[in-house]
Amino acid sequence: MNGSFGVTCNWAKIGLLLLLLSILGCNTLKKVGEDELLLTKNTILVDDEKISSSEIKGLISQKPNSNVLGYRLKLNLYNLAKENPDSSFQDWLHRKEKREKRLNNLLSEKQVNRLSESFLVKGYSEFLKRIGEPPVIIDTSETNKSLKKLESYYNSKGYFNNTGEYQIMDSKKKRKASIEYNITLNKPYIVDTIQKNITSPELDSIYQNAIGQSFVRQGEQFDLDKFTMERERLTSLFRNSGVYNFQESSINYSILRDTTLASDDQLMDVQLNIKKFRSSNDSTDTNMPYKVARHKQINIYADYDINGGMDTLQRIQHENYNIYYNGKLRYRPKALADAIFFEKDSVYRDLDRIRTYRQITNLNTFKYPSIEFIPDSTQTELETNIYLAAKPKYSLNLNFDVTHSNIQQVGTAFSTSVITRNVFGGAETLNISARGSIGLLSDASLSDETFTSELGGDINITFPRIWLPFNTERIIPYYMLPQSRLSAGTNFQRNIGLDKQSLNSILSYNWSPSERLKNNIELINVEFVRNVNTNNFYNVYRNTFSNLDDIADQFQDNPEYSSYFDPILEEGEEPKLSIPDGANRFAQDVLSGSIPVSPEEKQEVNSIEERRRRLTEDNLIFASNFTHTKNSKSGINDLDFYQYRIKLESAGAMLSLLTNAIPFNNNTNGQHLVFSVPFSQYLKTEFDYIRHWSIGGGQVIAFRSFSGLAIPYGNSDNVPFVRSYFAGGSNDNRAWNAYELGPGSTDNINDFNEANLKLALNLEYRFPIAGDVKGALFADAGNIWNVFDNETNPDAIFSGFASLGDIALGTGLGLRYDFTYFVFRLDVGFKTYNPAKIGPDRWFDGYSFKQAVFNIGINYPF
Repeated sequence: MNGSFGVTCNWAKIGLLLLLLSILGCNTLKKVGEDELLLTKNTILVDDEKISSSEIKGLISQKPNSNVLGYRLKLNLYNLAKENPDSSFQDWLHRKEKREKRLNNLLSEKQVNRLSESFLVKGYSEFLKRIGEPPVIIDTSETNKSLKKLESYYNSKGYFNNTGEYQIMDSKKKRKASIEYNITLNKPYIVDTIQKNITSPELDSIYQNAIGQSFVRQGEQFDLDKFTMERERLTSLFRNSGVYNFQESSINYSILRDTTLASDDQLMDVQLNIKKFRSSNDSTDTNMPYKVARHKQINIYADYDINGGMDTLQRIQHENYNIYYNGKLRYRPKALADAIFFEKDSVYRDLDRIRTYRQITNLNTFKYPSIEFIPDSTQTELETNIYLAAKPKYSLNLNFDVTHSNIQQVGTAFSTSVITRNVFGGAETLNISARGSIGLLSDASLSDETFTSELGGDINITFPRIWLPFNTERIIPYYMLPQSRLSAGTNFQRNIGLDKQSLNSILSYNWSPSERLKNNIELINVEFVRNVNTNNFYNVYRNTFSNLDDIADQFQDNPEYSSYFDPILEEGEEPKLSIPDGANRFAQDVLSGSIPVSPEEKQEVNSIEERRRRLTEDNLIFASNFTHTKNSKSGINDLDFYQYRIKLESAGAMLSLLTNAIPFNNNTNGQHLVFSVPFSQYLKTEFDYIRHWSIGGGQVIAFRSFSGLAIPYGNSDNVPFVRSYFAGGSNDNRAWNAYELGPGSTDNINDFNEANLKLALNLEYRFPIAGDVKGALFADAGNIWNVFDNETNPDAIFSGFASLGDIALGTGLGLRYDFTYFVFRLDVGFKTYNPAKIGPDRWFDGYSFKQAVFNIGINYPF
């Protein structure tokens, strides 16, 4: 890949160098007037202590121009723009006497006039201004506003007597300066007493029962944020204690002491006021105080039509729910009742309303659910109406994708799915899908063909409950959005590896204890993988064949061994083992002792034959696993969050237990067979942790760590290829292509290197460049090793802490373009520390664009 880009890369490097020189050569003061000062830094000192809080820094109105690692890229892009490009063009046009005439003869006078409005003349400067940043000139009016904001902030923290000032600090360089803000806090005010004025006796009782959870406490420093949090707490408390119509605006606080006057004790009295209900169309309080309400009647309208009448609907009653429907009830009453968390005669809780909305949405059967509460004249009894409008029973989805991977240069994928809702009347969803793809191989030597193809299909049915023969509602209640999924699928691949056919079937359960927590259990995960074209092994795995052929070279001139070699040779070509017959027989005869080789060569042939056997044998994986994930991200714009995933998997354990009761057939290696295939047996665990830190200005530091271990035992001495680990690629260590790194300190010994232990660490600094274009600097560390399996190469085996010295390090840079719905990503990785090298050659070997690895990806790697 790198070689084909040789000429292009040279021109790209020259262009990039010229661009960098032009930007670096820019004068940051180019558009700063002689009597103006460019703001370079803001410093905030509170009681002579430097403040680094991003929240407090955010109060400053004027901030220095953004920078990337200290370099003001956007400012310099802005400075490249011409202020009056049209005038500059006219000056250039008339600078030489005959220039305008020659251009008119060449282009026409009309086209020359249009040149002044073209992108090259005017549009280019407008583009630079749009993606760049004008210089931030110190404006004392803005500085005073910032100072007032700082003083107000510390007022809200109880420092009502704080004072502030600022200083403009001249720089050693002309026309540059920084601003230093100094805040003196003085003594804070303390909440002395807390009084209450609650108009509703029922609210007063609820308040007293939960007063210990209050955020506003006697003897603590005044903090306006705590008062805000207390208002939110009380609103949630009242709404979840029966007061369905409580308004947060009914809560306010009165300060009973004038805090503008200096006081030695700095104590303040606070009064909590909770007023009566205020109608939305009336600015005055009603005479009706807030009251606790109960659900007197609960109605479910299963066929709600906003334009249709409701007088003709039929009604049935199920568990104190009135279910209204039109014609024939299409849903089992229990399925509807399980999605509703209100109970007759129970106290209203806002939490039940939220859970009801979530569960109805989770059914994927209804659209736009609506809930209405109608109080009686006493405001203590509610008629609760749930309106459900059905989604279409059938829907068809068609998708077309363009793909890229380490195997395919480019590929196209088509998929279609038919969704059937409410299959059995219990809000079940049936999804039948088919997919197909065709792609151009990255390395045509892996196959006689240059194209790959894939065809597959799946049947997936989802139940909105835990589908087990016993009741799980007490352990996993319906508000956790439980689902059971049963799926079966098949897949056919051609010209990828040995051509594979796979069958899989999964029975899984998932539920969410909260919006941030998710659990998934795959009780049964059965996968059967059949290698169709096993005779193509040595054509696909060329490195493995080369190693075997090198050993056979010593026998190529001996007529006794001629049957192992391909009789058809091109002119000047050295004899090679024939594929597959010659290579297979040669390996078997070496291991049987029929062909004399050294002990070291025999050991290598044994490793080759073990790998061939492993990668050509069919796999039967009968596994169960549990996955727990947590994500603290509060929304799509949350740039400061963490998430982790823990996975535990066991394969073959149940089949192994059955061997004690059922006589299984065995192969020559003593492995138990199911349908003539040895079943896999292993234990596997993974931990994946991601943390993002927002450092302001759209800049983010992203960190990821991953560790995974799969241990074969019992019926297996290795982990199946499809469940093992690999290193490298666009979402891993980007200085290596996928499957090229490791295991351990080995140097790409196989075509697809994999192992059963993996450690990975990734660190990335992301920053905006211009508009939707983002940049990144990254460092990726990690490797894979073999452990507790049949691998004999010591360089590939993890043998303790000393093996951590085999952790590879790749560094590089990337560009991203944000299309809103997805991010297109280009990363360039350099091998900074390569454990496959020896001594000093491990560091910065091949640290150039010619030997770099280019990765294209969609969305961020972590």
